[in-house]
Amino acid sequence: MNWWEAVVLGVVQGLTEFLPISSSAHVRVVGPLLPSGGDPGAAFTAIIQIGTEAAVLLYFWKDIVRIVTSWVSALAGKDGRDRAARLGAHNADARMGWWVILGTIPIVVLGVLFQDAIEGHLRNLYLTAVVLAVFALVLGFADRVGAKNRELSELRGKDAILLGLAQAMALIPGVSRSGGTISIGLFLGLTREAAARYSFLLAIPAVLGSGLFQALTNLDEITSAGGPGIANTVIAAVAAFAVGYVVIVWFLKLITRHTFWPFVWYRIALAIAIVVLLVAGVIPAMS
Repeated sequence: MNWWEAVVLGVVQGLTEFLPISSSAHVRVVGPLLPSGGDPGAAFTAIIQIGTEAAVLLYFWKDIVRIVTSWVSALAGKDGRDRAARLGAHNADARMGWWVILGTIPIVVLGVLFQDAIEGHLRNLYLTAVVLAVFALVLGFADRVGAKNRELSELRGKDAILLGLAQAMALIPGVSRSGGTISIGLFLGLTREAAARYSFLLAIPAVLGSGLFQALTNLDEITSAGGPGIANTVIAAVAAFAVGYVVIVWFLKLITRHTFWPFVWYRIALAIAIVVLLVAGVIPAMS
């Protein structure tokens, strides 16, 4: 991989991370189409996602500071000494802190239990194509039937668990972290913007944790002969950050006025395109 290919992959990551179309699927497909060819790898994908999460931290920094401050204050007993008060009964921001923690547990547990599968056969592009199409229909159905009348302040513990399980499904390329959580959010009655905002906040600990874990444990995959290299991985992460920030601003404005159906049709078209490329022998199902 050379520097401009790293930029391309970073731009692809930034463009697709926050849209319900699966960034990991796009990086997985675009990699073999570049001159250097080959799957960039799960470690590279996880690490460059840190760039897009840096964009989330920048865009939502006021919300994050408020949530963390409220959570710490409630836990310390500032809102009351009883158990309910410490768990955010009197403060929606403190509750959101707990809901993000609760929603993060599924992806941590499943990510550890199925690490080998995630880095191996779950990256098969035939599976990616199927998952893209199936979850396109899930997103479309959720957008069609969801009540869209609940705000983030109305989330409950069981909602956080279900949303966390939806995020964990994105360990399979093609599901989409935002697509999975937004779909379940819509089924739970959240507005489109509330579902998207919670999806972005929920991703912060999971993505940062995954990226740091991969950097510490699978650095040899990055630095090995034929690997992307540290410099190119950093370049891709920086490109992902810059593009990702713009996409966040655009996406949150878009969904206040439009449905998710354009993304549904895009996912189906991408699934078909992947199958065509596989059948034609342009790209391999596994690297």
